[in-house]
Amino acid sequence: MKRFVPLAAVFALVAIAAQAQQSNPRGTASATVGGKNVAIDYGRPSLKGRSMDELLKQLPEDRIWRAGENQVTTLTTEGDILIGGKKVTAGKYSLYVHAPAQGDWSIAINSDLGIPLSKLWDKAPDNVKNEPWPHLEGYEKNIAAKEVARAPMRSGTATAATETFTIDMKPAGSGATMVLSWGDRTWSIDVQPAK
Repeated sequence: MKRFVPLAAVFALVAIAAQAQQSNPRGTASATVGGKNVAIDYGRPSLKGRSMDELLKQLPEDRIWRAGENQVTTLTTEGDILIGGKKVTAGKYSLYVHAPAQGDWSIAINSDLGIPLSKLWDKAPDNVKNEPWPHLEGYEKNIAAKEVARAPMRSGTATAATETFTIDMKPAGSGATMVLSWGDRTWSIDVQPAK
């Protein structure tokens, strides 16, 4: 039995699959935290003449963004860590960003690793049909219960505009600072070894 997918989501999937076939760049960021590797794998969308304000208007009602594009953004940690003071045990997780219209943005770490594109769209191209895709709509309804941590990020202004979305893991003592940059904005959060 096929899952019902709203028409807007079908159009989004067609656009996503077309983008994926154009080999949009993937990025990785990693750091050693408490002697263990922490790595992020993510899609790198570009502004392409759009402003951040235009992009924010496209967020779904729950204001959750998939922290990249195309395949699900993942965080893999070999050891237990604290992200913004919230404990995350060793393992692999999906990353999302909660971007409310008012107030601090937060990073959301979820144990749901996405859904194969072929389960969302039966005409998915062979090169991406088994790749895990994030939940594009209905995060709160579908996977919020699988969230393991959510922590506010510090917002800032970039010293130079970043055309392509970037995640960095900058070493800081025995941990790191995760920095998300796009357009003229940055968001950062501390990643420390859990005690």
